[in-house]
Amino acid sequence: MNGKKGSVEINIPLAIETKQPETTKTSCGGDFFVKAWIQKVWEFYKEDSDRVKFSFKVGLAVLLVSLLILFRAPYEIFGTSIIWSILTVAIMFEYTVGSTFNRGFNRALGSLLAGILAIAVGQLALSAGVVAEPIIIGISIFFIGVITSFVKQWSALVAYEYGFRVILFTYCLIIVSGYRMGNPIRTSMDRLYSISIGGFVAVLVNVLVFPIWAGEQLHKELVNNFNIVADSLEECAKKYLEDEGLDQDHPEFSKTVMDEFPDEPAYKKCKATLNSSSKLDYLAISAKWEPPHGRFRHFFYPWAEYVKVGAVLRYCAYEVMALHGVLHSEIQAPCNLRITFQAEIQDVTSLAAEVVRSLGKDIGNMNRSLITSLLKRVHSSTERLQRTIDMHSYLLTTYCDPPDVNPSKPLPKLPEQADPESNSLENNTNSGTQNYTLSGTITTAQAQPESYNHEMTRKQSRRMHSWPSREVDAFEEEGVTTDFLPRMRALESTAALSLATFTSLLIEFVARLDHLVEAVDKLAKTAKFKHEGV
Repeated sequence: MNGKKGSVEINIPLAIETKQPETTKTSCGGDFFVKAWIQKVWEFYKEDSDRVKFSFKVGLAVLLVSLLILFRAPYEIFGTSIIWSILTVAIMFEYTVGSTFNRGFNRALGSLLAGILAIAVGQLALSAGVVAEPIIIGISIFFIGVITSFVKQWSALVAYEYGFRVILFTYCLIIVSGYRMGNPIRTSMDRLYSISIGGFVAVLVNVLVFPIWAGEQLHKELVNNFNIVADSLEECAKKYLEDEGLDQDHPEFSKTVMDEFPDEPAYKKCKATLNSSSKLDYLAISAKWEPPHGRFRHFFYPWAEYVKVGAVLRYCAYEVMALHGVLHSEIQAPCNLRITFQAEIQDVTSLAAEVVRSLGKDIGNMNRSLITSLLKRVHSSTERLQRTIDMHSYLLTTYCDPPDVNPSKPLPKLPEQADPESNSLENNTNSGTQNYTLSGTITTAQAQPESYNHEMTRKQSRRMHSWPSREVDAFEEEGVTTDFLPRMRALESTAALSLATFTSLLIEFVARLDHLVEAVDKLAKTAKFKHEGV
């Protein structure tokens, strides 16, 4: 106000300093949003790069059909009916070549039948007179709608459901347009010509420009499922044999959702494999419409066998999901009991996963190889695991955790007999009383209950290694009763039996491998895979 320079120099920088942080903050927020959006788009592209090819192909097909309208000469020939070409391309163009052929067949057959019906009914209504013509047309539209909607629900005709929809809307548009224009035959023919042009352009672009074959997609999807099941099996067994990471150490487990396991990517993929049946069915149906191409050069390729192999593989994946349920169960065997059978479990798991990967590799390379030796090794390791569980079953039923046993070390086993069929427990009888040797301590089958003081010294070990830990706290509050020891031992036995559940599911997985090998061998025969080394 007084005109001094100092006032001007002081006020202007202050105004700039108050506005500058807001501008910077807004700019940073916008840049962060753009980067996050670009990152999502890039991840979506990396999942399947063929999506970009498909998008460009649709754009090219629509452009070629639109040129018939943009240029005057084609438009004067076809007129406004050429709009049906654009509609046909937009509806008929599918992701794979087989799906486009399938939908094109339904589109062509439906349009042809609708055109014939429209011409016949239009001529009949035209000859009936001015008064009866709209009545006949209205009644025909009603009956066409009822019949097509009823027949397309028939189970044997579900695959042609799109064709019945085409009959309905094509018939209605042709018959109504013909009634207003007064020439149903000319209207029907113009529509059919336009539909033919659109269908021809859609098929031509889809086949010639970066074709995406449904058969190749089905082949890759099945091979990928084999690798996913093998990876998930190994991941599940590895985590089960680890001392840390089990959900018994996480009290918040009951509040979490079962599907939220970010540290187990193979499990999520295995779950997606169980939901892939509809995708395999769709790809197999589409592949039947495709001509011989690429590695699938002979007619009548057995695409249905791919679906059967996928179904058998899903039964194996069910066992993996059951193993995963045991892994994240609240009832967990103590760590030292789990690692007691670690070598046998790891042997069965690695060999079973190797069989699954070998089968997937044979399908991927279209080879027919014999994996009899590998399958025998899996069976031998499984029998060894079963025999070990049988010989040391006392650890699963009368398990106790002595204070002098390190919880991170495996429990000692009885020496295995040369004859696997012999009963090791019978060789340890003494004067009619059955004894078990465990960590240098002799425990009789009719052992007397231990004293209360001895139980208190082992309370900390039970809290760490028995299920559930809250039961021990409940016992402490209740005090020692006459049924304290039986209840405590029952909980310990239940926890130990979870190991038997895990091994039983693993053995069941190996049993289902035989059916998987048979299904893959049948696919190799019908698809005429070449023998390995030929």
